[in-house]
Amino acid sequence: MSDPDSTPRERYLEQGTRAYLRANLALFAAGFATFSSMYSVQPLMPEFSREFDVSAPVSSLSLSVTTGVLAFTLFFAGLMSGAIERKTAMTASLLGTAALSLVVAMAPGWNTLLAARALEGVALGGVPALAIAYLSEEIKPGDLGTATGLYIGGTACGGMGGRVIAGLLAEAFGWRVAIAVLGLIGFVAAAVFIWLLPRSRNFIAQRGLSIREHAGPVVSHLRHRALPWVFCCGFLFMGAFVSVYNYVGYRLSAPPFSLGQGAIGSVFIVYMLGVVTSAVAGRIADRRGRPPMLIIAIVLMASGLALMWPDSLIAIIAGIGLVTVGFFAGHSIASGWVGLLAEHGKGHAAGLYLLGYYLGSSVLGSLGGLFWSGYGWAGVTAMVAAILALGLMTTLRLTAWHRRAAIAGGESI
Repeated sequence: MSDPDSTPRERYLEQGTRAYLRANLALFAAGFATFSSMYSVQPLMPEFSREFDVSAPVSSLSLSVTTGVLAFTLFFAGLMSGAIERKTAMTASLLGTAALSLVVAMAPGWNTLLAARALEGVALGGVPALAIAYLSEEIKPGDLGTATGLYIGGTACGGMGGRVIAGLLAEAFGWRVAIAVLGLIGFVAAAVFIWLLPRSRNFIAQRGLSIREHAGPVVSHLRHRALPWVFCCGFLFMGAFVSVYNYVGYRLSAPPFSLGQGAIGSVFIVYMLGVVTSAVAGRIADRRGRPPMLIIAIVLMASGLALMWPDSLIAIIAGIGLVTVGFFAGHSIASGWVGLLAEHGKGHAAGLYLLGYYLGSSVLGSLGGLFWSGYGWAGVTAMVAAILALGLMTTLRLTAWHRRAAIAGGESI
């Protein structure tokens, strides 16, 4: 009689195999397309303020409505993830996002643009909601940190590419052409994804789940001694990061810098640091433990924030780089930890993490606009510093739990 545990273990995608490489390349392309579309508006916010005659907090809604809608889309997609075939849903998400980017590019007015961006929040949900669940189910546990880091590296490339491409094309041809080009890139990425991604081998669709059956895993995760604190980390890390990125463009477009759209977009090349950081942080966390790496991530973000204080372009770019490294290290570690801590209902756990993560972007990102309007960069700095302080307190709570769990040896850590 065969070992009942042998079959599932043999079905995992392991590092060094062709299938593992194809899966990572496919999800890298999906992450790139999703996040390039999502964040392409960030360097364009000062341009939106000028063209549509709206304030910085209102202009920030071009991102916040997308991430706010996305937060709930991801949550409900997480609830339904047990019945959603991974590759089909992610393909639909990629195609829908690319099409809506073209709609945004043709929007005749501000309200129409916001409506299209809100719909984009619905379309975007399929990839981030299911990518982590796919990895948790299909990748060998010992390789999960690396695979998660590589996927997040794709999101980092997309976040950088969207910002830089949008900034450069907007200065040369206008923001509408910039958004349209990113939509076309999205269609190409969807084709690559369809071609490369292996079908799920460990996913078994569950049909007809009741509200109670959905609520069970959600309540269980919220009662977990560590998972809610990991969800809080996602909320705080993302809120701090987006607040810096949303309003540094306004700072750089004003005196003494007075940079154009192309130059502002080019500053975000430092976002590429997130590609390397995600993979490396995930690998180190697999070996050395997650709580210490989360603390290091917060220290890096705080150091970058402090470095951005002087009116020095070099210092600001270096500070953005440190904030980016710290953020992607923290996000890679926290999101990968969710898949390990959730012993069942991994899709529900991923949905809860992403709900907090994107609510942090929407709520705290928009709140930063009020601080910018009222107090300038000093106000944004004070707000982000407070967020990071809360993040440190949350991480210390997780560190204490991790030590107790390691001593007891009774929980997955």
